[in-house]
Amino acid sequence: MATLLKPSLRWHEQDPHELLRTVETCIENATKKFVHGGLDTAQIRAIGLTNQRETTVLWDKITGEPLYNAIVWADTRTKALVRELKAKEGSDRLLDLCGLPLSTYPSSVKLLWLLQNNDAVKTAYDEGRLAFGTIDTWLIFKLNGGIGRQGGPIYVTDPTNASRTMFMNLQTLKYDEQLLSFFDIDRQKVSLPEIVPSSHPTAFGALCRGPLKGVAIAGCLGDQSSALVGQLGFKPGQAKNTYGTGCFLLYNVGTEPVISKSGLLATVAYDFGDGNPVYALEGSIAVAGSGVTFLLNNLGLIENSKAIDEVALSVPDNGGVYFVTAFSGLFAPYWIDDAKGTVFGLTAHSQKGHIARATLEAACHQTAAILDAMAKDSGRALSSLAVDGGLSNSDLCMQTQADLSGIRVDRPAMRETTSLGAAIAAGLATGVWSSINDLRDINSTNRTLFEPKIGKEERARSRRMWERAVEMCRGWIRDD
Repeated sequence: MATLLKPSLRWHEQDPHELLRTVETCIENATKKFVHGGLDTAQIRAIGLTNQRETTVLWDKITGEPLYNAIVWADTRTKALVRELKAKEGSDRLLDLCGLPLSTYPSSVKLLWLLQNNDAVKTAYDEGRLAFGTIDTWLIFKLNGGIGRQGGPIYVTDPTNASRTMFMNLQTLKYDEQLLSFFDIDRQKVSLPEIVPSSHPTAFGALCRGPLKGVAIAGCLGDQSSALVGQLGFKPGQAKNTYGTGCFLLYNVGTEPVISKSGLLATVAYDFGDGNPVYALEGSIAVAGSGVTFLLNNLGLIENSKAIDEVALSVPDNGGVYFVTAFSGLFAPYWIDDAKGTVFGLTAHSQKGHIARATLEAACHQTAAILDAMAKDSGRALSSLAVDGGLSNSDLCMQTQADLSGIRVDRPAMRETTSLGAAIAAGLATGVWSSINDLRDINSTNRTLFEPKIGKEERARSRRMWERAVEMCRGWIRDD
């Protein structure tokens, strides 16, 4: 897996083999805990898989070995390529076909960059040996035994992942020749995984080794769609926000896609194979929990990530400090590629508590802006926002979110809703539940509600200051 160019700060890669080892270790450890709890592995009917979306893996379909590291969703090495593509004829028609704007985010530009910059990838493509996949496809391929699997390899994806590549038509849930042609992708030279429903008893195969050998993989959902399913967001108008490394807000719009006019993405929420795929509007924020990690590892302002509330509460407010955490530019609803992380409002009286508060507020301000865009696109404002993910453990962050967005924030007691969503998909495929109506009471008890505590004027003033900071951070990256 040789690299032709020296990695820079814009690069974010992962070892595909390490990703597989991590999943297999997770299966082993989870099974041990399951058995130690007095249960029997024979009770496990199926497993579900959930994964990073957009992250791209390319491998040799003859050897089954990766040709390069996985390029992660947040990687921004494709900035210049994206600018070129935006100037290309036909770029204005992409959004209506696939729901995604041209940016460094989707898988398409990562594949194109590797074809232009990596000899091994280009040679495999020219010789028709190139296999393309997002993380779900790679893991399912390897967990089933790869090219050595009896009966042939399993090479599939689901619509929630395929809708993040810019190769799939949102209406048909099939690869679109117009999209592939725009990116100059020849289907005869690269293998694209078959798109199958997110919940299926046989399409994803079964584990070929380990303590759960032979157990079916019956559910597959991209992580953010999986969290929406785990939050039981099955009705149009329901929404969730996952505060992980980044923030990802999904809003169920029903069985017809809504193409955003306000800087949001249109995506597949889930497809349970009943002929009625469900769609969502999505707002993606690149930095949320990773902002806290930045304070911990880079600046040493907190002792551990759980201490963020304690440090932030050492001051009564942000002291006029605003931190635009544009480490990878800004995603929805701004889509500013030429921004960098910028702190405004520092004075001689600023303390680390002010910066800690500003870091939490950055995720909340961007979420509030996305909620405004969703209300504009859908014609209906949310009354409540379901939340999950690591940063949702912060009471201060969740209260700040309620204050800045002006709506109730609803946090479940069990916040691993991404995993729960994958389990639900697998359970629906294998008869654990007969329909989504059987799920209404799952994870419904002991939820915590955060109601807005500040007035409209204070909220509007803070939001205006944030938007001013966003405008001022534009254009930091220039070709010169």
